Amino acid sequence: MVFIAVWLCVGGGMLTLLLAAITKKNRGVCRDYTITIKGAQNNFFIDRKDVEQMLMKATKSNIKDEPVSSFRLYDLEQLLQDNTWIEKAELYFDNRNVLHVTVSEKEPVARLFTTAGTSFYIDSIGHFMPLSDKMSAKVPVFTGFPGKKKLSSADSVLLNGVRAIALFINKDPFWMSQVAQVDITPARSFEMIPVVGNHLVRLGDGDNIPAKFNRLMLFYKQVLSKTGFDKYRVVDVQYKGQVVASRYAGDAKLDSVQLRRNVEKLLRQSMESASDTAVRRLTPIVTPEPDSDNMPDSSFNDSPANALNPAQPNPVPVNAASPAGRRNNDPKPPADKRPRAVMPRRPGR
Repeated sequence: MVFIAVWLCVGGGMLTLLLAAITKKNRGVCRDYTITIKGAQNNFFIDRKDVEQMLMKATKSNIKDEPVSSFRLYDLEQLLQDNTWIEKAELYFDNRNVLHVTVSEKEPVARLFTTAGTSFYIDSIGHFMPLSDKMSAKVPVFTGFPGKKKLSSADSVLLNGVRAIALFINKDPFWMSQVAQVDITPARSFEMIPVVGNHLVRLGDGDNIPAKFNRLMLFYKQVLSKTGFDKYRVVDVQYKGQVVASRYAGDAKLDSVQLRRNVEKLLRQSMESASDTAVRRLTPIVTPEPDSDNMPDSSFNDSPANALNPAQPNPVPVNAASPAGRRNNDPKPPADKRPRAVMPRRPGR
């Protein structure tokens, strides 16, 4: 009994001191406040002054020297999080009655240009974000997105594809340097315009994006780095386990040596700036992820220039080593300049 009585006295004393401390704190005034803003790569679309003005407007005071009990911290957090650029807000008073405000910004991952002529950002979960007068985010650019106020289910699927491509590009320094923009076609497929090279990369839909870019990287290293980045007009990586290239029509007098140097520079920058770059992820390409269950698994294919005829928007892959892959009037290319197969054939095929 004595033991229990002692512990009850101790517990009661601690509770009394705690209540006294809380009462004293609530009766105190805000002595000062600090504002901390966290953003992706320190790209801040709002600043300390913006947060300060929002708090002053909500409390209808100057914050400092106001009673601590007048601050409804939860309501202030919700008010800040209603801002377009704020993802999360945390407010609390320390034991010296100093208000601490921590704000985490939303991260834009892509900028979209619509068919209606408008432009906006999307964040990592696909929410729309307006442009900012303070700065412009360095993110992948997409064109041709439907200019509708209300998205349909098909538009939502397209937006998910944009988000998947943007997230992949943002994580890879090489592709951030190489991708100039991604166009959305009327058929709702994606086509990438590169910085180095005068070719178009057909990505298809937004599924299995890592596998498609891995095949493209292997094609860059094993074929275009040797033949020049303007030899082919279209590089199609949307089909399972293959790269289909359509030749450029006409004689293009371009400095292929300089183009090779440019892409080698991009590869070096990628390897130096990140340990997990596209070059390091080439090993899994030997057994690529399936992009389409009904497409054949074949090696790199080289289509003739007439495959670009509008009547044949998707050229039928023809093996580059087969005589059927060349027209009768096309001279046989030298053996040492013939593009090598990018993807090895599976066993038994």
